[in-house]
Amino acid sequence: MAAFRYSLPLLLSLLCILPFTEILVNSYEEDPTAKTMEDFSGYPIHEPPLPSNSLSVNKESLQKQIDELSTFSDSPAPSVTRILYTEKDVMARRTIRQGNTSSEKFPVSVRSKTLNEPKLRRFVKNLMGLSGLSVREDAVGNIFGRWEGYEPELAAVLSGSHIDAIPHSGKYDGVVGVLGAIEAINVLKRFGFKPKKSLEVIMFTSEEPTRFGISCLGSRLLAGSEALVKALKHTVDNHNISFLDAARSAGYAKDQEDLTSVFLDEDSYSAFVELHIEQGPILEEESISIGIVTAIAAPASIKVEFKGNGGHAGAVLMPNRNDAGLAAAELALAVEKHVLEFGSIDTVGTVGIMELHPGAINSIPSKAHLQIDTRDIDESRRNIVIDKIRQSASTISKNRGVQLSEFQIVNQDPPALSEDSVIKAMESASKELNLTHKKMISRAYHDSLFMARKSPMGMIFIPCYKGYSHKPEEYSSIEDIANGVRVLALTLAKLSLS
Repeated sequence: MAAFRYSLPLLLSLLCILPFTEILVNSYEEDPTAKTMEDFSGYPIHEPPLPSNSLSVNKESLQKQIDELSTFSDSPAPSVTRILYTEKDVMARRTIRQGNTSSEKFPVSVRSKTLNEPKLRRFVKNLMGLSGLSVREDAVGNIFGRWEGYEPELAAVLSGSHIDAIPHSGKYDGVVGVLGAIEAINVLKRFGFKPKKSLEVIMFTSEEPTRFGISCLGSRLLAGSEALVKALKHTVDNHNISFLDAARSAGYAKDQEDLTSVFLDEDSYSAFVELHIEQGPILEEESISIGIVTAIAAPASIKVEFKGNGGHAGAVLMPNRNDAGLAAAELALAVEKHVLEFGSIDTVGTVGIMELHPGAINSIPSKAHLQIDTRDIDESRRNIVIDKIRQSASTISKNRGVQLSEFQIVNQDPPALSEDSVIKAMESASKELNLTHKKMISRAYHDSLFMARKSPMGMIFIPCYKGYSHKPEEYSSIEDIANGVRVLALTLAKLSLS
């Protein structure tokens, strides 16, 4: 035993003190006695060194994958539209190879268009398979790829994001976090790294609320939302298609499957790290490579409906009108007023949807529907804004003689804080890679918000052009993406050995 420079317990304890690459370089040496003991025990007592300059990202391949995934869209390039359980969403998930006539889990509407596809498509499941990951899906289509560690009984380390896209958006939101996580695994495998804790990649189902009005649907279920399971039994989209019917048409939520099967056990993961474009301008404006997220703002969504009398635009005189459209317009301005009166840069509100019925130029609106998004890093302040919006809606209803037929808080989520241990791992990785970095708050919410309820969480941001997101002009350079992947790879390695 004297031939060992460090024992395994000592090495693991040193990980908490010394930089990861220094430990691995200093603890590794060609020692035939050590090699014999490693072979006998089955445990790699000496990990190979992992110098930061050896973490090489295949940038050309990664960019091609991003570009190819963007072609699975219901809107023309350069925009991307990929809605939950639609044909393009299912095609982007599944693996169909040239000459493969298997119809595994494909609905008929999708099968006829994919089986004749002449080229190998690098979809998410097939990319995971090509990276040597064991792949599984749950009842709503969250996709997992696992790289088994040499102590597989330990809680794994998870990384990933989403690939669904709101109408006419860009090709980087979420996608960088999924394809980047797969590439991070490839980076570590190319170097010869062997994880202690297993490493997993996840593609979350429906981070965007586009189809059913529920954001982060997959991660909410993973976090164990009983309320969501009940709500999904009655949830329909704008075409009156139920969530369960849509899921089953895509090959999920089989009749015998209980959606509570998606819930994660409390000890499933020791950490979760999400790589994402910033969706804001700070990193680009300050020429900083990496953002280390310390907290995610608390979002809330509200549905409001006013009902008036309607009538002919010319025949009904102004004093006699009960205009639901003007009530909605007044409430939209009230939302702006209430978020601004706090004087906090972190308090925001948006009226993203306003629909008028019957929607004719010569008809007074008899019904108006609004959807309001308000969020803040301070949960109590955000809740005060919601109360003020409710009070304004009631006052406007009375003053204008219209009915406030609906005021529904769809979700009212608490903020999430990143775990100190994950923040330290991300900071350490950035330093060892000589990348400029800063701590920052995420004012956009992500699947990380809900994964924080099940495991220690952290997020890595990379710059995006002018902060653009949710629009076709969304862009991150492959150099910035590669920097994010390298930081993610080294962070995952650190967390796997911790």
